[in-house]
Amino acid sequence: MPEDAPAALFRWVAILTGSKNALKGVGFFVGGLLLTVVGFQPALLIVGGLVLGALVVVVVFMRGDLGQPDRAARFAQMFSHNRAVNLLAGARVFLFASRDVWFVVGLPVYLRSERGWSFWQVGTFLAVWVIGYGIVQASAPSLLGRRRGGQPSGGTAAWLAFVLAALPAAIAGALSAEVDPTIVVVAGLVAFGIVFALNSAVHSYLILAYADSGKVAMNVGFYYMANAGGRLAGTVLSGALYQWRGLVACLWASVAFVLAAGLLSLLLPAGRTVDERAAPKVAPAPASRP
Repeated sequence: MPEDAPAALFRWVAILTGSKNALKGVGFFVGGLLLTVVGFQPALLIVGGLVLGALVVVVVFMRGDLGQPDRAARFAQMFSHNRAVNLLAGARVFLFASRDVWFVVGLPVYLRSERGWSFWQVGTFLAVWVIGYGIVQASAPSLLGRRRGGQPSGGTAAWLAFVLAALPAAIAGALSAEVDPTIVVVAGLVAFGIVFALNSAVHSYLILAYADSGKVAMNVGFYYMANAGGRLAGTVLSGALYQWRGLVACLWASVAFVLAAGLLSLLLPAGRTVDERAAPKVAPAPASRP
């Protein structure tokens, strides 16, 4: 394995995940347009039709072997016994909950109901944010510099989380101090998106660095289960907290979640790296006879 394998892996992971997330921004454009033109219920039907159409296209045109499933594997085996993977999955739960607890429900409802933005304005703003988030994520290796040979560590995830926690706290404080809400929310969300994208890219690299060589698919699957769990919790709490105390409550919940992610990241080991796992094991040379 080449010496720069971890750095190369980080670059490719960042590019692939970043480009995927940038494409999601198109969905916000489409959503805002549909809500503006046809309304909520017809928009749901149209989106459902688009998803069904995509499924049909995939089933008809997809070619290639996706691999053979292990029929002996049980559901319980999806849960990792690797401490580093478990810690990273826990950090991932809190990291994505920290974003969605204010971004998914609280923020768009706030912009629409309290700031008077149209559906099209909200959708366009969120679309631009998601696309920018994807671009930053793809650029994470360059933005984080070349320390440790371009290979991030658990410590990288930890300090990024603690920096990230300061941002929703600052936004909540500024809103409570009655600073111009539009400037605060827009500027704060941009800053939050940059740091969050860097942290997410580091997580996506670390799961591959920590995964057991024989169970990479299961470890990564478990990690993304945690990702989905965090998003679900954040989405539900976003609506509940916004109804209870508004956007400021959502932001303080975000602070708590990010701090939890940072504390878990502090426990991450230096970890085995991809090139260390792949390096051939060389038996020690026999002692020479006198």
